[in-house]
Amino acid sequence: MARESESGLPIEPVYGPDALADWDPAGKLGEPGAYPFTRGVYPTMYTGRPWTMRQYAGFGTAAESNARYRQLIAHGTTGLSVAFDLPTQMGHDSDAPLAHGEVGKVGVAIDSIDDMRVLFDGIPLDRVSTSMTINAPAALLLLLYQLVAEEQGVSADKLTGTIQNDVLKEYIARGTYIFPPKPSLRLTADIFKYCKAEIPRWNTISISGYHMAEAGASPVQEIAFTLADGVEYVRTAVAAGMDVDDFAPRLSFFFVARTTILEEVAKFRAARRIWARVMREEFGARNPKSWMLRFHTQTAGVQLTAQQPEVNLVRVAVQALAAVLGGTQSLHTNSFDEAIALPTDKSARLALRTQQVLAHETDVTATVDPFAGSYAVETLTDRVEAAALDLMGRVEDLGGAVAAIERGFQKGEIERSAYRVARETDSGERVVVGVNRFRLDEEEPYEPLRVDPAIEARQAERLAALRAGRDGRAVEAALAALKKAAGGEDNVLYPMKEALRARATVGEVCGALREVWGSHVPADAF
Repeated sequence: MARESESGLPIEPVYGPDALADWDPAGKLGEPGAYPFTRGVYPTMYTGRPWTMRQYAGFGTAAESNARYRQLIAHGTTGLSVAFDLPTQMGHDSDAPLAHGEVGKVGVAIDSIDDMRVLFDGIPLDRVSTSMTINAPAALLLLLYQLVAEEQGVSADKLTGTIQNDVLKEYIARGTYIFPPKPSLRLTADIFKYCKAEIPRWNTISISGYHMAEAGASPVQEIAFTLADGVEYVRTAVAAGMDVDDFAPRLSFFFVARTTILEEVAKFRAARRIWARVMREEFGARNPKSWMLRFHTQTAGVQLTAQQPEVNLVRVAVQALAAVLGGTQSLHTNSFDEAIALPTDKSARLALRTQQVLAHETDVTATVDPFAGSYAVETLTDRVEAAALDLMGRVEDLGGAVAAIERGFQKGEIERSAYRVARETDSGERVVVGVNRFRLDEEEPYEPLRVDPAIEARQAERLAALRAGRDGRAVEAALAALKKAAGGEDNVLYPMKEALRARATVGEVCGALREVWGSHVPADAF
């Protein structure tokens, strides 16, 4: 009897040549590094060098996070990935009433340039690639990073890294939005233009399916809704007067890696193929780099369990293997204790060691695209591609990603998928080791890392000192200039940078934009 994949696609007990009777290897596969990039975006992939090993970290204060970054670099991390706390993600200062109880809990609190200086103290920004998981206020954090680099004597053309900057998925699955979709897309286009002129090596957006998957999206839904968002961003930039080849090579994507290796590999291959065709055929991109879907992967946090947490080490290793076999450009491996609390130093080190074992003790880096020609994977790739294209077509029929978001379509589809998984887990049809099968009568004690609740008070003290010590008139003038730009057509990043340089806070800058653009109110599910 055939089983079904996570997306509801059939997985046959045996595959043979007949499964690929209508398959055109030359047209669909191609060569590694060549259109349509089914086999990977670079000709040599990991045979030349392994993927970038990033570890996502950020907690409490900027000083504590800085210490963790230094440790990760010492242990062999080749790229930093910054987690911000919820107030920062939603454009609130640490002393705002809405921030109470959340300061420093799920990431680092960054209120101003003072905090950003501490966060990257002693870290050479011309030699480190930094990814920042920040969306609605992404422009602010990028500019703060640039300002700190300038203070280090590092010119902007030396900076490399990524801002997530994918606000559309916030409306779909995550909820850390600030402004309505239209001004948010205007801000995204301004970031594209600014980086082309000022920070040319920076990846301006990481279009994310990861958070949709964490909310319950199937692999097909993950890539379909993510690529539909990508299409919307490209349309926005083109409508703003940019040539597609001026910004498309700096687009990147962010996906999850689950324990279902075969479908995950097929998902990554199908996503590359779809994006290459969309960029070349729909948008007329001429630069081959514009056709490439380059992506970062994070192992599936939603599959981690608080029960028998050490078992998560096995899950993460399997998920990381799926990402590598699927051709990821960079990878973050979750720590085994993240279902309980923020990772400890030891668990973060073990997560990094998982990647290092894959890179240096296995043979997966010895050849490019080891699953090429597999009857099972090639058939699954075709089926995932067809299902994703069908779902993208439904989004288009509703008027595109923004129109579909406003009707709650993507959110409703993901919620139905999440409900199906929850129902299967509760019934025991879907096995989760340690949760609904192979349980212990009594869990072993585990002491998690805990965030000091006094952090909130200390951040408030820092903010009070900042406001007392800065030039208040200069801040007011800079915020006024920002609001004027937001109400017109000028690029808002230039006056925003000057406001941040004058030590305006994240909350003040976002508040100024809220006055002009308003705040988003979500629609009910479709």
